[in-house]
Amino acid sequence: MTALAAMGLLSRDARVTGGSIRFEGHDILSMSEEELSRVRGNDISMIFQEPMTSLNPVMKIGAQVGEALKLHTSLGKEDIHQKVVESLADVGLPDPEALCRKYPHELSGGMRQRVMIAQAMICEPKLLIADEPTTALDVIVQQQILELLLELHRKKKVAILFISHDLNVIRKICHNVLVMHNGRIVERGGVRRVLEHPEHEYTRTLVASFPKAVQKSVDKRPALSLQHVNVYYQEKNNGFFGKKEHRQVVKDVSFTVREGELFGIVGESGCGKSTLAKAIVGLNPDYDGEIKFGQDDSAAGISQDDGRGGPSSGSAAPLSHPQMVFQDPFSSLNPAHKIGWIMTEPLRVLGIRDKKEQRRRVEEMLADVGLDPSFYDRYPRELSGGQRQRVSIGTALLREPGLLVADEPVSALDVTIQSQILDLLLELHQKRHLTIVFISHDLNLVRHICSRVAVLYYGELVEIGDVEEVYRHPRHEYTKRLLEAAL
Repeated sequence: MTALAAMGLLSRDARVTGGSIRFEGHDILSMSEEELSRVRGNDISMIFQEPMTSLNPVMKIGAQVGEALKLHTSLGKEDIHQKVVESLADVGLPDPEALCRKYPHELSGGMRQRVMIAQAMICEPKLLIADEPTTALDVIVQQQILELLLELHRKKKVAILFISHDLNVIRKICHNVLVMHNGRIVERGGVRRVLEHPEHEYTRTLVASFPKAVQKSVDKRPALSLQHVNVYYQEKNNGFFGKKEHRQVVKDVSFTVREGELFGIVGESGCGKSTLAKAIVGLNPDYDGEIKFGQDDSAAGISQDDGRGGPSSGSAAPLSHPQMVFQDPFSSLNPAHKIGWIMTEPLRVLGIRDKKEQRRRVEEMLADVGLDPSFYDRYPRELSGGQRQRVSIGTALLREPGLLVADEPVSALDVTIQSQILDLLLELHQKRHLTIVFISHDLNLVRHICSRVAVLYYGELVEIGDVEEVYRHPRHEYTKRLLEAAL
């Protein structure tokens, strides 16, 4: 909210009642819309937290990244294109020429985040507001982006206002830090002093936040088994009406997850983690190989008749009701409906029709994920990123799944709420013997909560094993690189 005020982007529902926001001697709050337009994107740029909702879904990447140059410079079409290609390359995106012709939905979450960074940096602003700029990125790319921001800061003397719930990132790159709680600054000072010797109770809670340890004992019976799975995407190589291209994303992946296990999958953005997850829960039926649930050999895949897609060679086993927590909660919540309607949907699927019972269960789940019952009557647009993520988790849990696929389930949350949500997942894991496939780019978190881990690299499974064995004695060069960047 503070950052949006500095950009002059507050919603019509927000009202500034006092104070000033000064940039180079001029009060942003008193500027006209025309004056703000000259400043935004040119002198001050912002990297937003959720790239999928910030990028125009019907506009190609090249046009979006180059838009600020078109508005604020006199460069010609060819020069703008060249600058766009250079900017995309600077943030570590492969084949920037081809990327210019793609749409946001054709990119992974991490790639979309990097496009946002390229877009914000292209005019070389004097002030860069970075709102969780590395949230969706794996550790290797996160390190590259942070180094890029520091290089821009040193070479161009760009001031950076860096917003993050990741205290380790703040410690690495910032000189000074402000700690905010309930809309107020509760502590400020040099990063080292504040994070190593916090004075305010809330700051101490932030620094100490980490999920409780989990007992890593599991059943030997299989809950999920993948055998030689290949997953594909149908892509249009020339916009919405172009020729379809059958692209393979996941290549010959085999592993088994045991009942009651918390199984981790790690790898950089675009390596196929989310694509594999969608195939497991039936959201991408374009795969071959076998995906089985439970130990009944007849339960291969997900039945077409249950509305979740995917090939099947038999009826679904009792355990074959996987639910998914998505990485981007805003795009997975229906913006046209209130939270109560959204969270009631899985109860209707379970056959619970009584309105009072539906509301009671939803309000109980809202409380379990740290939200007030009043959220029942709100729309997704009225929630913060963290609040929307908690709604997504609650919605998945209302179906009472035997298998939960969690795709970056806490990436949008600050450390204290992240800890609460992880504690909730771990509690459910223990009490209900819930099997969880936990996808994350936070290798430290995976090490703390998972019993085993699989490492994906360009769609291939390059390493799998007990988490401590993999972390202490990595065999594949890519695993070594991941761990060096994270630990």
